[in-house]
Amino acid sequence: MKVFHKLNSVPPQMQMRTVILSGYLQTDFAEDETHCSSIIHLHHESYFKWCFGVTEAGCYGAIDVTTGDSYLFFPRFPDEYAVWMGPLTPLETFKNKYAVTYVYYVDQLDEILSRINRASLLTLTGPNTDSGLRAKEATFEGIKKYNVDNETLFPVIADLRVYKTHFEINVMKYVTEISSAAHMQVMRIAKPGMYEYQCEAEFLRYCYKIGGCRHMSYTCICGSGPNGAILHYGHAGVPNNAPILFDMGADYFGYSADITVTFPVSGKFTPDQKLIYEAVLAANLAVFEAGKPGVSWTSMHLLANKVLLQKLKDGGLLQGSVDEMMDADLAAVFQPHGLGHLIGLDVHDVGGYLKGLPDRSTRTGLNKLRTARLLEENMCFTIEPGCYFIDPLLDQALANPKQSKFLVPGVLKRFRGFGGVRIEDDVLVTKEGIVNLTKVPRTVQEIEDWIAGKADILKKLNLVVKV
Repeated sequence: MKVFHKLNSVPPQMQMRTVILSGYLQTDFAEDETHCSSIIHLHHESYFKWCFGVTEAGCYGAIDVTTGDSYLFFPRFPDEYAVWMGPLTPLETFKNKYAVTYVYYVDQLDEILSRINRASLLTLTGPNTDSGLRAKEATFEGIKKYNVDNETLFPVIADLRVYKTHFEINVMKYVTEISSAAHMQVMRIAKPGMYEYQCEAEFLRYCYKIGGCRHMSYTCICGSGPNGAILHYGHAGVPNNAPILFDMGADYFGYSADITVTFPVSGKFTPDQKLIYEAVLAANLAVFEAGKPGVSWTSMHLLANKVLLQKLKDGGLLQGSVDEMMDADLAAVFQPHGLGHLIGLDVHDVGGYLKGLPDRSTRTGLNKLRTARLLEENMCFTIEPGCYFIDPLLDQALANPKQSKFLVPGVLKRFRGFGGVRIEDDVLVTKEGIVNLTKVPRTVQEIEDWIAGKADILKKLNLVVKV
């Protein structure tokens, strides 16, 4: 186990410890007027899920750092549980299922930890530097009598989760492929006048019916027309028009996909749509070309920004020196978010900013980056450059002498209300460079051909799209 080996690399006095994690659930309830509650969504704490892979509710897990022995503790249910929730599972079944050394009931937790009798308990708490949410520390009746260390473990596991195992990579390939096929199905059925939520519903249907993905990684972003410029648009209640920006990804066994496609609902790009789309695509492809182990994520963000600005200049929206535009942070006017983020068990995965790694920049644009790490093998990221025409940001830039000199107001006026374009891929860093796990048409020609009913792209992508 990665945690055991990592903690065993520390001095011997640090090894006389026991890791304890709780598999608490993030639970949503719906309650009607009869006060009858039904559970809608159960989601395990991701550090516990990462360590033990347990899908049952209300469990604890422990690792003896001295011996490497692993323990799971399951709730002890009364006999009547079987009437409502199905047969009671024997502990031996759990032991075999999860390949741990020992299994017990939760009400034995204190007894077993006392028997292990290590110098201290390592509990886990700390912030996801992306979301700001803190991991919930394990607690149980009797914990106060133990020497608890809640500082050592968090940075260890947060960093380990950044590097995906081949098992994790296989799951991520699967959920990304299902999400890709679902996006392609939506591209085929989307028509002018359909509501955004109808397209979202088709994505949900495909992921669940075809891929077995009951849940999404996040609330789907289904914006058409000007709604595509709302970065976290979640209303999905407007008839489709103009370009469509759909940011949707399924969840499978807790692992996330996060893919954005932008396409014309008419099936054909207008000249302006093609201009902006190909500018963003050029930025996307530049990162694929330059990204490899040892390259900083910050430099990739700046590269994408520079390519986007050059293409907007070529298209007549901007004027002047692109290098000077970069110095004036002009790119943040058109792409106010970072290039992408780590992805895994959390859609915005942990490990972005840890002690001893590059800090978050205070510079405009760069301060939106969700990590500033160097790329390393087996990291998984999203690459998601975008270009949006957001009235407040355009107005601020036009009023700022340092930025307004680069803008061509007459041309920009044509793009007011355009919405936005984002191209987001889920990728894996390998020794050779960046591998794209996403399988969707990306060029203008590929998109138009797919919407028109041609299927040549499926062979290129090695993908099957089922109805």
